[in-house]
Amino acid sequence: MVAGVLIRPGTVDDVATIHAALLRLGTHIGAHQEITSTPDDLRRYGFGERPAFSTLIAEVGGEFAGLCLHFPIFSTWMGRPGVYVQDLYVEDRFRGRRIGERLLRRVARECRMDGGVYLRLSVDTDNETAKAFYERLGIAWSNYEQVQKIVGEAFFAFADALEDER
Repeated sequence: MVAGVLIRPGTVDDVATIHAALLRLGTHIGAHQEITSTPDDLRRYGFGERPAFSTLIAEVGGEFAGLCLHFPIFSTWMGRPGVYVQDLYVEDRFRGRRIGERLLRRVARECRMDGGVYLRLSVDTDNETAKAFYERLGIAWSNYEQVQKIVGEAFFAFADALEDER
């Protein structure tokens, strides 16, 4: 255990801090232009009536040190729930203190307490440091699947296509 590290659930009062951390994460991996979310988006979808995600916040001496943004998932093949880690971020000055590991282990523990049996995440293709970090923790690369996605106008057109068939 790392002395002086507090891990707690994120609250609506943390929205500005969460958003700022996501912007720094995007900059770190060279994808800041991809981030179009706003603090209001996070407030609405993370802390509204039906939260789409949860966060854990790490603090050292009362100062923000990192976060883990995650949400529940389900495996039909295993017949059990799991957790998807969307974003894991640790401030540069706090790296090397096992904060990222502690955040992930806490998320895994909470998932397990709810009957979960697995953790899933994606890693930026060029982020070799993150890949090595996850491998050290035993979070292995899946050699039988890849992430597919459709976003923006293409997503809207896809979703609306059935309406055009009427």
